[in-house]
Amino acid sequence: MAFQLHFGELDLLRCRFALSPLWETQEAVRTLARPERHGYHLPWLRRIRSAAEGIDLRPLWLLMPRVGHNPDFFCPPPESPVVTFAEEIALVRSTPPEAALRDLSLALAETPGASGSDAGRAMLADPARTVREVAGLLEQVWERLVEPDWPRLRALLEADIAYHSRRLAEVGFGRLLGELSPRLAWADSTLTVGGKRGAWQRDLGGRGLVLMPSVFTWPDVIGGHEQPWQPAVIYPARGIGGLWTEAADRTPEALARLLGRARADVLCALDEPAGTTALAHRLGLAPSSVSAHLAVLRDAGLLTSRRHSHQVLYERTPLGIALAVS
Repeated sequence: MAFQLHFGELDLLRCRFALSPLWETQEAVRTLARPERHGYHLPWLRRIRSAAEGIDLRPLWLLMPRVGHNPDFFCPPPESPVVTFAEEIALVRSTPPEAALRDLSLALAETPGASGSDAGRAMLADPARTVREVAGLLEQVWERLVEPDWPRLRALLEADIAYHSRRLAEVGFGRLLGELSPRLAWADSTLTVGGKRGAWQRDLGGRGLVLMPSVFTWPDVIGGHEQPWQPAVIYPARGIGGLWTEAADRTPEALARLLGRARADVLCALDEPAGTTALAHRLGLAPSSVSAHLAVLRDAGLLTSRRHSHQVLYERTPLGIALAVS
């Protein structure tokens, strides 16, 4: 199945990138429901297994059909490029009961028997309570399963946005879409998205589009959000193949002897641009130590740095790449 988004002149001026901790949280729930589809995330799945077993995810899974409508109020698109989970979950909790009831009804109808089950009937009978329970479960998933790794995830997502923002300037919007995913196609001012969550069409009507990279969405591309939300397309972020790889697994011994283990680990961890905090979290080092190593590597011509949003991102120069992969 596929859906289409029709652009007008104003829509191209109102396209933007954003990232969402809430989106990653609810997609993490989907990953837990179907772990066999997510080989890239097996290290994470193994590590959080015990914590996940302490959360009853069945109400969320009931509202997450494999094909068709998923509740929009779970993950309204961010209104700014960078938002906090607290801001997003507060918006979920403010969902009007009538809007939640419509969303819940459409989602439950996608799974045979779900609307008539005891759990489904309870959700529909009191949508306000369902919103509170859903928000509470998503908050548990965030705090126990996602937030501990958020610096690493955020660094990857911000690096993706930085990269594709540059590509947008270099190749234009139409070609960029094809680079985001082979499931995106652009022709005659229409974006066609191949996926598994429904077939429909929408005229953007001057509202533009939010493009959101995601870690847990792979390999799918997801589009949606009906009124009153701005339409969004969520695509797999670059670099997730090495997301859960630890430094010791990627650092050549010869490079460690040349630069020192910690400094070589920092260089080899920069498969994608990242900031000091994310690298410190990933490598288990103090931020001050990572900052010192980054300064030395940059002064040696192995890294470059640039400011993106609220932080400085570091990435390898051609010489740094040659050393890291040798």
